[in-house]
Amino acid sequence: MSSASSPLRIASVNVNGVRAAYRNGMGDWLAGRDVDILALQEVRADTSHLEELLGDEWNILHDAATAKGRAGVALASRRNAEIHRVELGAVDFDSAGRWLEADYRVGDSIITVVSTYVHSGEAGTDKQVEKYKFLDAMEARLPELAAHSPYALVLGDLNVGHRTLDIKNWKGNVKRAGFLPEERAYFDRFVGAENEADYNSGAGLGWVDVGRKWAGEVDGPYSWWSNRGQAFDNDTGWRIDYHLASPALAATAVNYTIDRAPSYAERWSDHAPVVVDYAI
Repeated sequence: MSSASSPLRIASVNVNGVRAAYRNGMGDWLAGRDVDILALQEVRADTSHLEELLGDEWNILHDAATAKGRAGVALASRRNAEIHRVELGAVDFDSAGRWLEADYRVGDSIITVVSTYVHSGEAGTDKQVEKYKFLDAMEARLPELAAHSPYALVLGDLNVGHRTLDIKNWKGNVKRAGFLPEERAYFDRFVGAENEADYNSGAGLGWVDVGRKWAGEVDGPYSWWSNRGQAFDNDTGWRIDYHLASPALAATAVNYTIDRAPSYAERWSDHAPVVVDYAI
């Protein structure tokens, strides 16, 4: 874990299958990034695979999906978590492989970190119903996380573009999962609506979208690109991978980067890592 003199570097990425990601170069990326806490989504592997790929220097928490070979979230860190939790929502709600939270000690502070993978959904189907159930559970959990620790961070592939700035071709996606008005309304409640005076600065539930705060009012920067056509080469992307931080933690962010691959051939996932340094 970072020392008192250096920021805490936290990275999050949907690996789209961790074994395939490592075959295609993820290990080289990780070796050169000096990450303290790593959140992974869509792991689609066993804990033993993660341990073999990441190595002994990482302490790994992993919550696999109920259906083998699907979803799966993990947290890896340079030191052990003090405690971790995986339950989200009602007792009869299956959140396995989609929500993992842990408390880490950094100096005299505790930071609560969540790795989450929200359902992709599909408008007008049961898949979308499940997505809304998950977002409902997440909305209920966010105030509890904020009350638990002043330093709290929800990381992951949230599968929703909040604003038109977050999707290059937003006009063609207003009726599709990922940019439906009902989905975007959740983020209005998380961080505020864009027309609110205190948007992303205390509005809604008070959480801060660190990526938008850092980038400002610009298109993107995007974190996911379809494999269809020339989406990556043309940067026709979506910003759906987030660092949602409590206000106290967001105020400590000193650097934000999306590690977009130099070329399509050099990608090891269809998502790019989102890396933030927190000076806590």
